[in-house]
Amino acid sequence: MEMSAIAALAPVIPVLTIERQADAVPLARALVRGGLRVLEITLRTGGALEALRAIASEVPDAVVGAGTVLNARQLDQARQAGARFVVSPGCTPALATAASASGLALLPGVQTVSEAMALVERGFTLLKFFPAETAGGLDWLKAVAAPLAGLRFCPTGGIGPGNAASYLSLANVACVGGSWVAPKDAVAAEDWPQIERLAAAAATLKRP
Repeated sequence: MEMSAIAALAPVIPVLTIERQADAVPLARALVRGGLRVLEITLRTGGALEALRAIASEVPDAVVGAGTVLNARQLDQARQAGARFVVSPGCTPALATAASASGLALLPGVQTVSEAMALVERGFTLLKFFPAETAGGLDWLKAVAAPLAGLRFCPTGGIGPGNAASYLSLANVACVGGSWVAPKDAVAAEDWPQIERLAAAAATLKRP
């Protein structure tokens, strides 16, 4: 799937840092039941790839990807684990080339107009704006809407229930990424019904 088609599946992409392997599948199932099918598993823990592999094989309704992908080696590991897309906090020419060769959808991160322009030249039309709140937030996205017409973003970093709707109201925002739908304490307590409720609330957020 193209990244734009993946982003269209839900207004919020949960950004998940999975500490315990046993949490992976029930967490994914709770989020999917709540209406959030697109899941980003960050490669920040030793068991992240195994968690991704388990979700890919046991939760067929999930569209699972790998986050915090920094290089071609990690991209290939994610592909082998069953990822259908990868997300990077920034982007390098080597990573963009590797993604193109692999056939995996890539959501590359940017902070500046120049970074965005460089990725447009490579054919990208959907970019991760990260870290959104500290890099200019809503004002930045509004300011670049005209000069970067046709380009859309997935703001991530500092997004939560208090500001997600404001981001999603912008025409150049395709979706948002955030971890608030899977609070650490709820995951630790295996409170899957709470996570399902949070996902259901996020899934109702409107886009233009």
